[in-house]
Amino acid sequence: MGAYVLLACVCLAAVSPAALAADKPKGQEISRVIAKEITATQKAMQASQWSEALKNLEAAETKSPLTTFDKKTIYDFKGFVNIKLNNMKAAEAAYEAALATGGYTPEESGKTYRMLFRLAAGNQNYTKAIEFGKQAADAGVTNTDDLVVMAQLYYLQKDCKDSNVWGDKAIAAARKAGETPKENLYLFKLKCADDANDTPGKLAALYDLVRLTRKTEYWNNLIRLERQDERDDHNTLMIYRVMYDTKSMNADTDYIEMAQLLGDAGLPGEAQSVLEVLMSSTLMKDEHKERTNRLLNSLKTRADTDKKGLAQLDAEAAKNPAGDLSVKTGEVHFGFGDYAGAVAVINSGVQKGQIKHIDEAYVYLGRSQVALKSIADAKKSFALLKGAPGVSPRIVKLWELYAETIS
Repeated sequence: MGAYVLLACVCLAAVSPAALAADKPKGQEISRVIAKEITATQKAMQASQWSEALKNLEAAETKSPLTTFDKKTIYDFKGFVNIKLNNMKAAEAAYEAALATGGYTPEESGKTYRMLFRLAAGNQNYTKAIEFGKQAADAGVTNTDDLVVMAQLYYLQKDCKDSNVWGDKAIAAARKAGETPKENLYLFKLKCADDANDTPGKLAALYDLVRLTRKTEYWNNLIRLERQDERDDHNTLMIYRVMYDTKSMNADTDYIEMAQLLGDAGLPGEAQSVLEVLMSSTLMKDEHKERTNRLLNSLKTRADTDKKGLAQLDAEAAKNPAGDLSVKTGEVHFGFGDYAGAVAVINSGVQKGQIKHIDEAYVYLGRSQVALKSIADAKKSFALLKGAPGVSPRIVKLWELYAETIS
């Protein structure tokens, strides 16, 4: 699917020993055995002399007898100092040792679980990171970014089920906070679905990615997936219209096939416009140029004939009691860039009724209104697709998504 999974940044904000010490229960004090070393450690830390601080802590560790509070304090300080020295593996080991002393208060334990979660993740110790992350979540100290990291960790462990569970938690937390969910969360879902050959899962992830980012690469992947088993030319052309309007066509063969289908549908003017866009792009392959030029010349001849007869076509459509000819005439106006004319004629046809493909009427009405920057009206027109008799559900979904993303 071409999905690129971007690794989440594991950023550490160390909790200072002073902050944790402020939470200690009354009566818990450093024993005299290590008072000298801890005082020297604090002075070194205040002067940002981290190596000196670590030396004092190592000296304190050799003293005896040490109380539980002494041990917790030494290891807690060592964790903080090693972070400052950018020795994350040593920091992780120190905080684990501090936790193992049993000297933390519940609040301190929660903060330390979160610290260990971030350290273990950064150290690529994924199994431990997951366990600490769950403990931090149970303690209620995780934020949205932590939940994103949990989803990523499970994804890296190839546990897609739990990755999706934590991803959904992160998405819900982001929305509750009024934030935009991270793109990575949907990329994890997409890659998991792709690995499992789960087409509905891939489609769901791509729809979410388009809603979130509006990126043409996701539009392209989504439309190709929706198109791959479509056998009806009418529906295929409808899908190509979405691809064209979202500017997500990235192959010359897409433009060529769309132009051929438009020509077959009696819309040479629009087909000519599509091919001219291709010819002015960098997508045109040398091996397709001769064939495309022949097609373009043929379409130009037909389009010129349509343009000369457009006034007569308007008159015939106005006289016809059925609306089908008016809709077709409106599509011709659209192909020549007369969007206001297209809106007027198609609206007239819709009011008359008796239209073979009412879905086309709504789509061309909406496309014309987008071109005229009447976005609110366009959204209303696309919304009418849902009630069109016989319309393909995938066509409805794609145009509804397009309507969500236009502004």
